[in-house]
Amino acid sequence: MKGFTRTETRFSLCGLNCALCSMHLGGYCPGCGGGAGNQSCAMARCSLEHGGVQFCWECPEYPCPRYDGFGDGDSFVPHRNRQKDIAQARELGLEAYLAQLEEKRAILDKLLAYYNDGRRKTLFNTAVHLLLLEDLRSVMAALDSRPELAEQTVKDRALAAVGLLQETADRQGISLKLNKKPKKG
Repeated sequence: MKGFTRTETRFSLCGLNCALCSMHLGGYCPGCGGGAGNQSCAMARCSLEHGGVQFCWECPEYPCPRYDGFGDGDSFVPHRNRQKDIAQARELGLEAYLAQLEEKRAILDKLLAYYNDGRRKTLFNTAVHLLLLEDLRSVMAALDSRPELAEQTVKDRALAAVGLLQETADRQGISLKLNKKPKKG
């Protein structure tokens, strides 16, 4: 959006974890307010109308009706945790939250580099978005404790990683499927 820029592009204005987005990872999107490639966004327009707040939570009207139904559907990233992620960023402080986000990004990078058989990018991305950092650390430790995986095919490594991520998600009652946006009308 013209005129909308931000210095922090890893965590969006509205609470999306841009640092974990497949579009951001692939270089197709610079992140919220990061320049060319940034899409037109009602939240960005609202930020400009409210003096250029860097995060929605800085606005005295937060949470506002723009959040109603926003988490009902996903895009390249899950939207359902946005307000929870905002609350965590506020509680921990932005720098501590971003440090955790960077650790999650490193886990995602490792999953994509060593366990992706070409069919798991969305699942890995969704799992890293939705699972707690402690749970992701446990999954990675379990994978690292299995040296025999290094000798297996990437398909077998992918199945091992998916199995552990799915078991963890199931224990937490978390679906690792992206939700389609509901049709209007």
